[in-house]
Amino acid sequence: KPGNLYRDIGNVVQGLADQRGFSVVRNITGHGVGRNFHSAPNVPHYAGNKAVGVMRPGHVFTIEPMINEGEWRDVQWPDNWTITTTDGKRSAQFEHTLLVTKTGVEILTAAT
Repeated sequence: KPGNLYRDIGNVVQGLADQRGFSVVRNITGHGVGRNFHSAPNVPHYAGNKAVGVMRPGHVFTIEPMINEGEWRDVQWPDNWTITTTDGKRSAQFEHTLLVTKTGVEILTAAT
């Protein structure tokens, strides 16, 4: 909601993953959506990150964590697209786009 720090998203995502025995890749982040698709702010999904920025009404951004059975360290394949964890265990990655409103947030990619 307005006034929240973008860095706090990482505390929530990693907290939920940790409670369930999973890890969160650190090199995949959410991002702002504007005139340039991948724009500021950078939205890390892990706790203790140093992201800057405060949510304001009208901001549009993504969250897109990669949640893993094993370790969080990742490796990118030679195709420059595919990413796996270094231990090769199962992972899942998803993305949602959010709009900060005056009173909270609207999930623009929510199922209808």
